[in-house]
Amino acid sequence: MRALAERVLQWQAEHGRHDLPWQKPADPYRTWVSEIMLQQTRVETVIPYFQRFTRRFPSLEALAEASQDEVLALWSGLGYYSRARNLHQAAQLAWREWRQLPDTLERLTALPGIGRSTAGAILSLGFGQAAPILDGNVKRLFCRHFAVEGWPGKSAVQQQLWALAEAQLPAQHCGRYNQGLMDLGAGICSRKRPACDRCPLQASCQAHRLGRVEALPTPRPRKTLPRRQCTLWWLQQGEAILLNRRPESGIWGGLWSLPQEDEQHALPPWLQAALAGPGEETLRLKHSFTHFHLHIRVRASTLSRLPRRLEPAWRWQPLDKLEQLGLPAPLRRIAQAMRKAS
Repeated sequence: MRALAERVLQWQAEHGRHDLPWQKPADPYRTWVSEIMLQQTRVETVIPYFQRFTRRFPSLEALAEASQDEVLALWSGLGYYSRARNLHQAAQLAWREWRQLPDTLERLTALPGIGRSTAGAILSLGFGQAAPILDGNVKRLFCRHFAVEGWPGKSAVQQQLWALAEAQLPAQHCGRYNQGLMDLGAGICSRKRPACDRCPLQASCQAHRLGRVEALPTPRPRKTLPRRQCTLWWLQQGEAILLNRRPESGIWGGLWSLPQEDEQHALPPWLQAALAGPGEETLRLKHSFTHFHLHIRVRASTLSRLPRRLEPAWRWQPLDKLEQLGLPAPLRRIAQAMRKAS
């Protein structure tokens, strides 16, 4: 066994995390769901979502047979909704093709939303196979330990890190080793104020020896995020509001949101004609995405006439049943504010 892996395994046995909900049991399905939820999201945030999600969808079959609305409703607030759509689609494909999650790297990475690192986690933690991982925590740990220069998002740097991950992989206990790497990255080799004095790899860490722990990994090149604006219409009829399902691509893909106007999109003609007036601005808020800041104005109005039948992408939803749909986080804030105001 390689020296680094031996130290990681010993540390993980004594100090690692052993009571996370997806570890009891750590089967392939639960491992997969947790890994998708944990992408760009903290463990503390994921735990309640994971518990609710797996109570409703305890198996691959249950998830495959669910509707997209059910899946997105339980994902609402977790963000990065393409993860939920890909998870649902991958479950349907895997159940139709194999009646289980596949146990090979090639088949796993052919499913929507499963990259090499996620597949490695499923194989090692779920199936007990020897497979490397390279999530954000492990990238940071390896960049420091081996003094890897360059932003980890660059292709050449990623190739270097994958080579290191494969070279250090033990032939046995790979699942515990990978869990140890993630635990070290999350709890010891953290992005800010790493606890080098408690790290089992301090003696061989090149960044520590060179005094470059704070400088590595090389940060992503900074850029100023652009600002966008939009208007969301709060159109209430009795105890229900008018909602529109977002296109699958773009922000909030597949979620139900308020009718929106911006520089590129106008309200549909039938809705413009039905508005009783210009409405009243009731709320302003800001929501930040990875690539831009969205400044939202909420206008409230009523409809002077109602269409006999709405198209499938439109619906009146009772206010007390909003939680049954997948909704973007800002809409939840808006609904809370509007209820309070009324």
